[in-house]
Amino acid sequence: MEYLSDRIKALSVSQTLAMAQKSRELKAKGFDIISLSLGEPDFNTPDYIKEAAKKAIDDNYSKYPPVPGYNDLREAISKKFREENGIDYSPEQIVVSAGGKHSLINVILSIINPGDEVILLAPYWVSYWDQIILAGGKPVVIDAKLENDFRIKPGQLEAAITSRTRLVIFNSPSNPTGMAYTGEEMEKIAVIIQKHEGLFIISDEIYEHILFEGKHVSMASFDYIYDRVITANGVSKAYAMTGWRIGYIGAPLWIAKACDKLQGQFTSGVCSIAQRAALAAIRSDDGSRKAMRDAFLRRRDLICGLLKEIRGLKVRVPQGAFYIMPDISYYFGKTDGVTKINNSDDLTLYILDKAQVAVVGGDAFGAPDCIRISYATSDDLLVEAAKRIRTALEKLS
Repeated sequence: MEYLSDRIKALSVSQTLAMAQKSRELKAKGFDIISLSLGEPDFNTPDYIKEAAKKAIDDNYSKYPPVPGYNDLREAISKKFREENGIDYSPEQIVVSAGGKHSLINVILSIINPGDEVILLAPYWVSYWDQIILAGGKPVVIDAKLENDFRIKPGQLEAAITSRTRLVIFNSPSNPTGMAYTGEEMEKIAVIIQKHEGLFIISDEIYEHILFEGKHVSMASFDYIYDRVITANGVSKAYAMTGWRIGYIGAPLWIAKACDKLQGQFTSGVCSIAQRAALAAIRSDDGSRKAMRDAFLRRRDLICGLLKEIRGLKVRVPQGAFYIMPDISYYFGKTDGVTKINNSDDLTLYILDKAQVAVVGGDAFGAPDCIRISYATSDDLLVEAAKRIRTALEKLS
């Protein structure tokens, strides 16, 4: 008999990781699966970063590192925030953690009490919801419509705030939609945050360098809410370092100290070698960051064009990241004579079975009429995947 805690029973399995695992299992059985499920660049980590990691091993970086990260890494992140984002975070306001997820759960566990409300802008990244549940918080969802390019109206945010609202989680460019807010749109959100004392906002900026239109704006750059913003970032996406597991926050000092305290009991300081690699990534630029961004832009244009040719899909062109989230509700109620499509999860399983392409259903993102497609793979695979999806969907009527 299992005696699991209520908190673990309340957690969902990450649907992106579950679909990736299913893809790997099918590939191991000999199936020709094209996986468009994980948000992971298909590029290798740039050589200058790998060389820094090798040197760190030779230099014997094998002892426990400081809990919030090596001082020189935090200084480099502080400089990055100042020069790239126009935000003044001292090294003491920065905590380095084991990836973006770790950074986020540190913050949420540090400031959310049971019953506190946390506003999510749907479609939202899958782990936001469950991290709030883990902290005993209550997710409050604002639906950002496809017709508005998956961006909320300021009035929607104002209407969702109550006396129990403690936190808003904001992500631009967005996972799962790829949509990005303009500086003017963000300023309207910042004004609303300022009006409500005790209300904080996490600005998840992990995709800041994969932006195709306009200039990235950091929420904390609006100085009148600077002390209410926690800026979350990391090296996974921009530097193709997903497996190195390095994320970080810049935050008001009291929140940074709380995250340091919490992390000290969970993980202590994160991998010493990965930190030295992250230091090299943040300090230098060999042009690979721009090259990867340019490749993602080309792939965006490619996949959008292909998907727009498929009957029934509603497609909005994303401004950043490497995801597209088409509305597939046209297919609800349709069948190929064997399988009936009732929801987005049914459609993703149908596509996996009939097209051997792995995508993720929208329910886990708070977008039940959509599926998420990651185009962080080669042009040839995107063309083949779109061809397979189109052929499979044409069988539904």
